[in-house]
Amino acid sequence: MSKFMDWVDARFPATKMWEDHLSKYYAPKNFNFFYFFGSLALLVLVNQIVTGVWLTMSYTPSAEEAFASVEGIMRDVNHGSILRLLHAVGASMFFIVVYLHMFRGLLYGSYQKPRELVWVFGMLIYLALMAEAFMGYLLPWGQMSYWGAQVIISLFGAIPVIGNDLTQWIRGDYLISGITLNRFFALHVVALPIVILGLVVLHILALHEVGSNNPDGVDIKKYKDENGIPLDGIAFHPYYTVKDIVGVVVFLFIFCSIVFFFPEMGGYFLEKPNFEPANPFKTPEHIAPVWYFTPFYAILRAVPDKLLGVIAMGAAIAVLFVLPWLDRSPVKSMRYKGWLSKIWLAVFCISFVILGILGVLSPTPGRTLLSQVCTFLYFAYFILMPFYTRLEKTKPVPERVTG
Repeated sequence: MSKFMDWVDARFPATKMWEDHLSKYYAPKNFNFFYFFGSLALLVLVNQIVTGVWLTMSYTPSAEEAFASVEGIMRDVNHGSILRLLHAVGASMFFIVVYLHMFRGLLYGSYQKPRELVWVFGMLIYLALMAEAFMGYLLPWGQMSYWGAQVIISLFGAIPVIGNDLTQWIRGDYLISGITLNRFFALHVVALPIVILGLVVLHILALHEVGSNNPDGVDIKKYKDENGIPLDGIAFHPYYTVKDIVGVVVFLFIFCSIVFFFPEMGGYFLEKPNFEPANPFKTPEHIAPVWYFTPFYAILRAVPDKLLGVIAMGAAIAVLFVLPWLDRSPVKSMRYKGWLSKIWLAVFCISFVILGILGVLSPTPGRTLLSQVCTFLYFAYFILMPFYTRLEKTKPVPERVTG
């Protein structure tokens, strides 16, 4: 085996990659619960790719046969129902894990210098995931798939001058049809997965170049022993690989419980109208995107003007990219920031959750007003950040990690 590895290393840096990114990559020794979600995101990505490949073997991307082929997968293909539910539920679990991973970044300042690129690559992954999920949402060719896509694609028509042409170009037709389905299928199974995998590699490379953040926001490279090993660091393998296995087991227990016992999750993971084939002549009573898009959908509906609503929805995502340059705090972790940062983070998270709930519900005057308030608070968190992070009084940061 040793001779074989020597032969491989002479032609490919296998051992070097193993050491640089696992056995000799030193991570802070005070990682906590929130640091499970990076590895869990990678796990769910693998699940989506593997189950997606198997599903494409039995799926027919045509307007006439798409819905029937999904029903065939559920009823006639060996283990097809499990594969389809692993993929469908996996999409929702992916966003749950990613949202918690992003929350960890906000909580401990993982976007601050020198990790700006790590955050930007992560946000690009998030944007690509949203596109991937949207493309995949049309593929079952159910009622909510069809009409949800109809509503979202029509939003591009609000763009002045090029809106109508852009909408038609995205659809590939004058209305959502088999051409749209084929186009989205190609993007969902080929183009976007390649983009996501490339961004994940860049995200990990950027992270390992500058080192992982920790709950204290302390740079562990500052204090090293005579061998150049950080005093507050431990090798990622075997210590964190073993620890992550515990998180993986717990996550798989929850994930599989949902898949086997309540995959619909009350209509949030698998919506009831999607069990009916797409019908261009029958509009569902209430059209709403799948739950992980609803915060931004609520922001869209909170603005009375269609164009301004589209701009607000886009700005709600775009502002996340500039977060590293909005935070002027001299400390990274929320443990040592002032009370203003803590209050505004809590307000932001509560507003985001409320917007998500409102996006699922049909609009009423009271709900629209609440959406407008939460939209204001959502943007206020970012707009006011340069001021409250600079003015607030922070606690002294320890020289080394506190555990």
